Amino acid sequence: MAESIDESKNVALTDDDLENKSKGQLIKMAGQLRDRRNDLNQKASERASKRDELNAKTREKVDEAQQHREKRDELNEQVQEHKQQRNELNAKANELFDKVDELKDELELNDGKSVDQLKEEIEDLEFKQQTQVLSSDEERELIEKIEDKRTRLEDRKEKLDQNQDLDELKSKAKEVRAKASEHHQKVTELADEAQEHHNEMIQAYREADDIRDDADEWHEKFVEAQEAADRHHEDFVRVQKRLREMDKEEERERESEREEKREEAKREAEEIYQSFKDGETLDTEDLMKLQKAGLL
Repeated sequence: MAESIDESKNVALTDDDLENKSKGQLIKMAGQLRDRRNDLNQKASERASKRDELNAKTREKVDEAQQHREKRDELNEQVQEHKQQRNELNAKANELFDKVDELKDELELNDGKSVDQLKEEIEDLEFKQQTQVLSSDEERELIEKIEDKRTRLEDRKEKLDQNQDLDELKSKAKEVRAKASEHHQKVTELADEAQEHHNEMIQAYREADDIRDDADEWHEKFVEAQEAADRHHEDFVRVQKRLREMDKEEERERESEREEKREEAKREAEEIYQSFKDGETLDTEDLMKLQKAGLL
């Protein structure tokens, strides 16, 4: 930051100075005022340049922030587009899964145990049959259970095999859900990128504010120097005006002195001329005075 003006170097001019100082003193003061004015103008120019430089940087930061804002808004628009597509696809997937459940209900596939569960239970019963010592009644009962589960297993497998629409519907539903997930992933990625640009925008605006504050301080210092320079210039002009007045006064005094000398020479010439008319002899100097006065 620029330092304040050193006021001890300023030149003060009072009305008393203008009225009472000698011409030589005023000429010296005019030189001091001119030099100080030029020095202050130089400082003002330097400070204005620094201010303009900072203002240019401020504009650059504001432009940078605006670019991030535009990119953020563009990305947010894409986020909304992908959200809409995701929501539409999720709604469609939900409809398809609802149809899958409806179809399962129709086939009674939602009731009872799954194919895998039935297979596992059959394996457990067969293992029990092979490894445990059972009575005839117990073994017959176990065989009946195994046969019953095998019948239920075959029935369930047959229903599933007979209904290809269910698999196709489930596959379609999963495919639509996968597409919805892709759009959701894009929503996440684009939202993160938009947030980054938003953060960059905020940072750029903050930096612009900081630089603008510096520029404002430099402008204040410029005004301080320029006003001081203007005051010195005004005082310099006042001194110059006073010096011109003094020159005119001196010229009037000189003209007055010349007029007095002419009048005196005229009176002297008239006296010599009167002496000449009275018969006195004139020397060369007297003749020159008469000639100069226009009496010869």
